[in-house]
Amino acid sequence: MLVTPRILGRSVDRCLKQHTSLYAMKSFSKQTAIHNLVDEEQTLDIAANCLRYGAVIALPTDTVYGLACDANNEKAIQKLYDIKGREFHKPVAICVANLKALRKYGRAEHLSEQLLSKLLPGPITIVIERTKYLHNPFLNPNTSKIGIRIPDFPFIQKLCAIFHEQPLALTSANKSSEPSSLHINEFQSLWPLLGGVFDAGPIGLSDERRSASTVVDLSMPGRYKIVREGVALKYTIEALHQHGLTSIESS
Repeated sequence: MLVTPRILGRSVDRCLKQHTSLYAMKSFSKQTAIHNLVDEEQTLDIAANCLRYGAVIALPTDTVYGLACDANNEKAIQKLYDIKGREFHKPVAICVANLKALRKYGRAEHLSEQLLSKLLPGPITIVIERTKYLHNPFLNPNTSKIGIRIPDFPFIQKLCAIFHEQPLALTSANKSSEPSSLHINEFQSLWPLLGGVFDAGPIGLSDERRSASTVVDLSMPGRYKIVREGVALKYTIEALHQHGLTSIESS
């Protein structure tokens, strides 16, 4: 039996229709379905189907609600920027299922498994050089680097895994310059632009959670640079120092 979503408007969500009849989609409906995560297996199938058809979806992470799409789909990336109102020169991160996938899409030969396992999964984005497997020319065209996350949230990890372990472009679910979202109602204005909204309820109760992930550049062997403080700054710095890395700013 399929998940029964809460429907906004009179027509059903196109991604759900694709899941049931697999017909070719021409455009997404302005009425977007809200899927709760009670029946996770079916909901994961719906989310993956939306991504395969180039949709942008909203989903929970271990920090805030995010917007996600197939990172190697050119039109999906452009749609992601349009929905968020983000300037195209500003990069977005990707998220992957595990460390094996991280090493596929980012050059992490200089980073030990012990260090990466200390940082990820968790509310940390590491920035490293990208590999040839990120071949979308619209994904951060002004830099050779890529920010990579493995959120410590089962739904998004499983989604990455069943999506043929392809990377998802991931950014916070809000318009640029607006606060990030801890509840789906906080980005309600974006719902009509999305292929689906996947609801895990409120993510935390404190505004401190809106700081999103800590971003650290680890592209230089033995060195690090904090790009965004985020929610795990102290933990990140302690872990890096324990593994012998030094700050670029301290040199």
